[in-house]
Amino acid sequence: MAKLHFKYGAMNSGKSDTLIKTAYNYDERGLATLTVKPALDTKGEDWVVARGGARRRVDVLAHQGEDLRARVHAVADQGGLRPLYCVLVDESQFLEPIQIDHLFRIAKKDGISVICYGLRTDFRTVMFPGATRLFELADNVEKLPTMCRCGSQAEFNCRVVEGRYVFEGDQVAIDESSAGAVTYVSLCGPCFLQEQRTAGVSVLG
Repeated sequence: MAKLHFKYGAMNSGKSDTLIKTAYNYDERGLATLTVKPALDTKGEDWVVARGGARRRVDVLAHQGEDLRARVHAVADQGGLRPLYCVLVDESQFLEPIQIDHLFRIAKKDGISVICYGLRTDFRTVMFPGATRLFELADNVEKLPTMCRCGSQAEFNCRVVEGRYVFEGDQVAIDESSAGAVTYVSLCGPCFLQEQRTAGVSVLG
């Protein structure tokens, strides 16, 4: 039976790169896949872009309130992607919980494997709603490791605005916020706490 998979990791853990490689492996065997990305993720526009420069065109830009199962089947039919073997989802944390339910139905009712890649928590250490639903429904959950600046395993996604670590703000800010240019850094627990102290805030007590 087809499964719903969730592969998660902190920023820079190679999630997009893994998706692109997985899609290539299916392509190499002549097995049709379909790539999904939330429209909320404007970085790369309608491409999945890995840090190393690899790119893959997105088949479905998923909008909030959209029936994702219906959209996937419509695009697969229009694109001649039948039989469809796998749906690959980048930045799945940005999907709505109901859209994760749609992906679950694709796996369990339609017999098509679904592999989701994304973050577990935001820069405030709060779970994304889409990630929460994936932990509730996924058959398999796998952590993709990445490294902190100190050499330890990174766990936390830290927002940096104009070179300054920030711990308050909207859950989603891609490229820019009202305060300026936004980037993200992956840190281990001790380094995260150190940046909290430096900023004079207490996210984790």
